[in-house]
Amino acid sequence: MTTPNKTPPGADPKQLERTGTVREIGSQAVWSLSSCKPGFGVDQLRDDNLETYWQSDGSQPHLVNIQFRRKTTVKTLCIYADYKSDESYTPSKISVRVGNNFHNLQEIRQLELVEPSGWIHVPLTDNHKKPTRTFMIQIAVLANHQNGRDTHMRQIKIYTPVEESSVGRFPRCTTIDFMMYRSIR
Repeated sequence: MTTPNKTPPGADPKQLERTGTVREIGSQAVWSLSSCKPGFGVDQLRDDNLETYWQSDGSQPHLVNIQFRRKTTVKTLCIYADYKSDESYTPSKISVRVGNNFHNLQEIRQLELVEPSGWIHVPLTDNHKKPTRTFMIQIAVLANHQNGRDTHMRQIKIYTPVEESSVGRFPRCTTIDFMMYRSIR
């Protein structure tokens, strides 16, 4: 019997932001949880500190609901999990669902995690690599390592593609007449 390979860590999401192709939009959403222990809720999930975490308090599935005020384009979901620190609290099976509200959510990704340690990048794109437009994202923890009951998630980030705009982009001035007037004195 072979053991499955560990889930490899993805790049730090801050590096994605520095490329200028995506930006984090979690602050534009309303976050809610199916349950949490006091002092281990949404604030810890979103505080940019990998030492703090959300801890559920109840039966599975454990849910993170992310609702936007308007239909929003989302490209990537990043989740930080650390098996070495959290052991049986670490998610092993996660479902990502999108929709307009709680009543029409559809699963677009299901992940099997094997002792994850680091950022897990979940593409929220269709078959043509086009980003998803949605009002709501739901992350459901369906199972934990070692059959753990409650779960820990250390951070969640949501990214939208940065749209190129024509403002600030000027055509190249290559003729001598244009080159004479290309700068302001």
